Parts: sequence; structure tokens; C-alpha cells
Amino acid sequence: MAIRAVLWDIDDTIFDYATASRSGMRTHLGLEGLPRAYASVESALDHWQEVTAYHWARFAAGETDWEGQRRDRVRAFLGDDMSDERADAWYERHVAHYEAAWSLFPDALPVLDVLAADYRHAVLSNSSLHNQERKLRTLGVRDRFEALLCAAELGIAKPEAAAFHAGCEALGLPPEEVVYVGDQPDIDARGAVEAGLKGVWLDRSGAGGRPELVRITGLDQLPGLLRLDTRFGAPDTFG
Repeated sequence: MAIRAVLWDIDDTIFDYATASRSGMRTHLGLEGLPRAYASVESALDHWQEVTAYHWARFAAGETDWEGQRRDRVRAFLGDDMSDERADAWYERHVAHYEAAWSLFPDALPVLDVLAADYRHAVLSNSSLHNQERKLRTLGVRDRFEALLCAAELGIAKPEAAAFHAGCEALGLPPEEVVYVGDQPDIDARGAVEAGLKGVWLDRSGAGGRPELVRITGLDQLPGLLRLDTRFGAPDTFG
């Protein structure tokens, strides 16, 4: 069957989360002060990424709620068993700097423009609706997507098949007519394929490997891939 819709990841796919996260935290630490546990700002930023990934995985697995993972990230990062109120306040001060650094990847808008006439679009994110709705509106692209589904409200997260199926149901399309595009090879691309969708791994860093996955290194390659352009390999790239 022909592809009729693109289901998108947001963070590190169309939105440059990694840059915004590091930039925002760098500014935050400049004002709050570097915790004594860290020898440098860069080591602190690396640890913030690590605790974020760890507690995000706990949230995705249903081990904590949305607010809980944020508070646990702050406590782990600062090494302080602080109250919920203090953790929330620290995190909100950080968020102000993080949001000031928000930006789309340069290839995001051009590709959304190119695909607008031929494909329907929706979002499936392992985040919260409040967070991603605000983000997409701030970045000026919310109206590009028919539906926005997030793990916090769905109660299920990628790579569970039910999460991908919820995205397809929101579009009113069978999984085989939908392609999922995301930056994580297992959570996004492999999860989509196992759920019956087409899956595309956006490997912006050029890590390579994973020959079983359909891989692109920039969104500018996506239109040709969807239209089975032979520049990207076999005439039917999705097999």
C-alpha cells in the first residue's frame, strides 16, 4: 500500500532538543552556580543528559509520573534529597532558559513544506501533551499536524505497538499506510516496524550500522525516500 501519512517524533527529529537542553542548562548553571560535585560545566551537562535519559526511561516504563521524573532528575543531578516544592522551583527556573533556546532544525520547515500537499501529518511523542503542544505552537508549526499524541496522556509509550497504533487511529489509517520518522533506532524506527508501520531512523550524527533499518541522515532525504526515488537505493526502499 502507498504511504499516505507521516507520523513524527519531535525532540531531536524536527526540534533541536539536544542543543536547547545544553544551552539552557549552561545558562541556568551560570546563574545558579555550578554544584560542587562537578569539576566543570561540561561534566555537569553530560551528567544532566545521563540522569534525564535514565529517569525518562523510568517514566516511559510507567515507574513514575511526569512530575516525578522531573523532580527525580533534579535530585539526582544536584545530589540533594530536596522537597517536591524546591525541586519544582529549580526545574522551572531551568525551563525558562531551556525554552529561550528552542529552535527547529534547519531542514524541518522545508521538508514539511515539500510534503504538505501529498501526505497527512501527525505527531507521536514520548512526552506530555502540555509540553509538546506549547513547544509546537511556540515554534510556529502546530497547525502542520492533524493530531498530537503523547505518552503522558496515552498511558503508553514508544516502542509499544499500542502507542504507534494510537497514532494511526488518530489519522484513521491502517499502519501499513503510515511511516514513522524519529531519531531513535529502537524506540522509533524498530518500534514502528514491529507495530506494522514503515519506520525511518533519522541518524543525524551519522552513527551508521543497523542495516535492517531504513536510515536517513537528514530530513532533506525524506521526500525522495517516500516517493521511492532511486537516489536512495532500490526502487522500493521500504521493501
